[in-house]
Amino acid sequence: MATMEMGCTSNGHHGVTLGIEKQVTKATQYYQKLIAELFATYFVVFAGCGVMIINVDKDNLVGMPGIAIVWGAAVMVMVYAVGHVSGGHFNPAVTIAFATCKRFPWKEVPGYVIAQVLASALASGTLRLIFNGKHDHFVGNAPSGPEVQSLVMEIIITFYLMFVISAVTTDNRASGQLAGVAIGSTVLLNATFAGSVSGASMNPARSIGPALIWNEYTGLWIYILGPTIGAIGGAWAYNSLRFSDKPLLEIV
Repeated sequence: MATMEMGCTSNGHHGVTLGIEKQVTKATQYYQKLIAELFATYFVVFAGCGVMIINVDKDNLVGMPGIAIVWGAAVMVMVYAVGHVSGGHFNPAVTIAFATCKRFPWKEVPGYVIAQVLASALASGTLRLIFNGKHDHFVGNAPSGPEVQSLVMEIIITFYLMFVISAVTTDNRASGQLAGVAIGSTVLLNATFAGSVSGASMNPARSIGPALIWNEYTGLWIYILGPTIGAIGGAWAYNSLRFSDKPLLEIV
């Protein structure tokens, strides 16, 4: 009897230990995700906004196509670098859109959004410290025409960005190895034709960071509301095409 009681006690302690270890592991993994989002979003904003400053300083040396290429390449590189760690969002609109589709836990959304916005602000602050004086140029977004025009543009281009993201990252029938290329190319294409209209933000964090550092908030609501609406619409639109979560070979 005593042996049985000792065995039960031992198993009880063992179960509690495993439970604590599991919680610690989950917490560690979550912090790793936040750090990955912080580093990746910082690099994307630093590279993309940095080339915009250099373009102005060097009398349009890079040009709009060059700026679009840098933004797309930065996103592509970071998707491959940390996509397997955090999911490679780098964008509050993407995080929220995934959560609305139940493909990302709502309880992790606040942490992701804070990490993304903080990274954007840090990257913008770094650029302002490096390029000060006459080189100090606002690298945030502002409508070049009517606000409604920029709002509609942001909704549409973010819709297609999220549509592509959903296709290559959530459907087992797609080729996941090419996710970075597909997502980066979409950013490049959107930035090429929409950059001169709305700035082609597609990312609330990308616009909020520079706005905070330069204290420029003109039209900021457009770059928060537009990408969020577009991303949610793109995610749900692709969900209507996903008739199964199983790989195509398994279905056959």
